[in-house]
Amino acid sequence: MTRTSGTTTGSPEAYGAEVYGGGTHTRVQAPADPKAPADPKAPADPKAPMDPKAPTEATEEQATEQAKERTKGRTKVRASKVSPAAPVLGPRALNRATLERQHLLRRSAALTATQAVGHLVGLQAQNVKPPYYALAARLEGFRPEDLSAAMADRAVVRIVTLRSTIHTHTADDALSLRPLVQAARNRELNAFRKGLVGVDLERLAVISRELVEAEPRTMKQLREALLTQWPDADPFALSVAARCGLPLVQVTPRGLWGRSGQVALTTAEHWLGRPAEPTPAPDATVLRYLAAFGPASVKDMQTWAGLTRLREAFERLRPRLVTFRDEKGVELFDLPDAPRPDADTPAPPRFLPEFDNLLLAHADRSRLVPAGLKGRTWAGNQAYRTLLVDGFLAGVWRQEGNVLTIEPFGTLTKGRRGEVVGEAERMLSVMSGDGPYDIRFGTVTE
Repeated sequence: MTRTSGTTTGSPEAYGAEVYGGGTHTRVQAPADPKAPADPKAPADPKAPMDPKAPTEATEEQATEQAKERTKGRTKVRASKVSPAAPVLGPRALNRATLERQHLLRRSAALTATQAVGHLVGLQAQNVKPPYYALAARLEGFRPEDLSAAMADRAVVRIVTLRSTIHTHTADDALSLRPLVQAARNRELNAFRKGLVGVDLERLAVISRELVEAEPRTMKQLREALLTQWPDADPFALSVAARCGLPLVQVTPRGLWGRSGQVALTTAEHWLGRPAEPTPAPDATVLRYLAAFGPASVKDMQTWAGLTRLREAFERLRPRLVTFRDEKGVELFDLPDAPRPDADTPAPPRFLPEFDNLLLAHADRSRLVPAGLKGRTWAGNQAYRTLLVDGFLAGVWRQEGNVLTIEPFGTLTKGRRGEVVGEAERMLSVMSGDGPYDIRFGTVTE
């Protein structure tokens, strides 16, 4: 492999970044409450990998979705009174805990691609490649063909769920998480009411389902068919109404590694051959969120899910959880036996794709993004691929053919630089096969 250090200028092309660490686990036992009802949906052992539960995604206007990412989950939440006795977790402690649960402190050699998608409660997937890069950073021995085969077998799918964006989910989650967030999709339509005057939304959903279940349709084809029913409606509003009203998945070959194909849609039920689940209570999803992203506040989860009014679920679960405070006094919830590594645990460099959920899963992102780097992973509607060093956002990166350009936000020590190059070599070998590759260091320009 050829390594060339150089200086490049220009804005990063598509990155998203942060760095984390892992180490010694601290266990905190939750107080027993004999009056607390058992939750049959809760995982028996928070340390064990979650069952695959991740929906599919299918959406059309990527630019619109990217803009939404910055506006979702900002609903004000009344904070409950935090006990002054609750232990305080600083940014580094939260960083290490989150990275460990994300398998970014050490890659998992036990989870399959499908199991990892389930444990992470889905992977953001506005673009085709990010889920593959996300798993390459988290799984030992991962090959892109692993996720591609699971998608071809319909074990995982691409569907609009959290924050109204496309995610790669397990088949089970596609049929359960989508109903959980359906109320938010219904509210989303309020912004398009002017273009839907005179449109019967229930009838639109029925017609749309008949069309896409007869054969997968592109959004353009679906929109044109709906315009024959409502010629005076806004075409884009009609397509949004269909996307919000139905759990539409993107059928293969879209999303397969090394394959191309336009977005064609059908319903999750039709594609997976079984009905969606009734709208579930959020409690089980709260536990899964904490297992993958905790410790976290109520507002953190609301930002991740694009939902509101989750305080009640956290309060129901409080007897089964432990609580902490961050340095600002915000109450954080967690599973009693979840890993909380020492704050000084080493965190290796990691290359993350654009829109990685790690950077989108908390209202307060200081556990990943240093204060001086806030907002550096976005430029307009463009998200950058990110580099984590010592567990925190440290730069962005781009790949053009066999040239990988790394643009740190600050100076890397010789040792750090060597670690970053080693991780870059590994990522390139996994994602692009045999080299040679040219790994360069560039300069970020404002």
